[in-house]
Amino acid sequence: MDRLSLYLDPQIRDWVLFPITLVMILVGILRHYVVILLQSPPKKLSRAATREQRALTRSQILRATSANSPIPPSFYKAISQHLSEAFKAGTYLKDGPPKADAPSSAPNPLSDPAAMDGMMAGMKTQMVMMVPQMVIMGWINFFFQGFVLIKLPFPLTLGFKSMLQRGIDTPDMDVRWVSSLSWYFLNFFGLNGLYRLILGGDNSADASRDMAASPFAAMGNAQPGQPQDFNKLFKAERDNLEFAEGLYSWVGENIDTKILRKYGKLPCDSR
Repeated sequence: MDRLSLYLDPQIRDWVLFPITLVMILVGILRHYVVILLQSPPKKLSRAATREQRALTRSQILRATSANSPIPPSFYKAISQHLSEAFKAGTYLKDGPPKADAPSSAPNPLSDPAAMDGMMAGMKTQMVMMVPQMVIMGWINFFFQGFVLIKLPFPLTLGFKSMLQRGIDTPDMDVRWVSSLSWYFLNFFGLNGLYRLILGGDNSADASRDMAASPFAAMGNAQPGQPQDFNKLFKAERDNLEFAEGLYSWVGENIDTKILRKYGKLPCDSR
């Protein structure tokens, strides 16, 4: 027997379908700006911490250009040896050279104010994501429970019935009909494209992405203010500098001969 067709009251479209969609869009936009207001500006590093990071960066740049270095051999060797000895002595460590009897342990991120601030910022962002969604879901369940809102214009298999008709126990209803609660979840996961169009790609309106993340994940990311064991980094950098010295090649080697040969002032077979 053919399934009976349903005819929805236009007021359901005007007073249920459109309000749910509009509220979710506006809440997402409001959430984006609330997250921006809750973000605290990054704290400035101390002079010693900046010096510690810059020393490591200087060594990495020196290594990266060793194969075709613009620095003459004598200067390159002097800089490389200076950095290697400074890393060995702990000259650039912000807390000074390590003591011989001090235990070698990684810094505790919970004792660092910057890491704690990052964790608290993640928890505040999670609360901004969760609370509005809980309120909207309660609002829909209280006022619009059991409402049928819209019929999709394309055929679907029965496997989508439980996803599209949440809160409606009608085995004979066409699978293309969408309930109010299911319409909420479709908007929850499907409005990210609209948010990117309105707010840009890097927005905080997509609650599905941020609610899946852990507030403690920010502690594991490499951030400028997060504590790192620079003593171990400097020891590894010393080995890298020694390896880079074997690959060193000065870009100005025989530069006079190359220029003369380029402008025809020197025979090509001349050495």
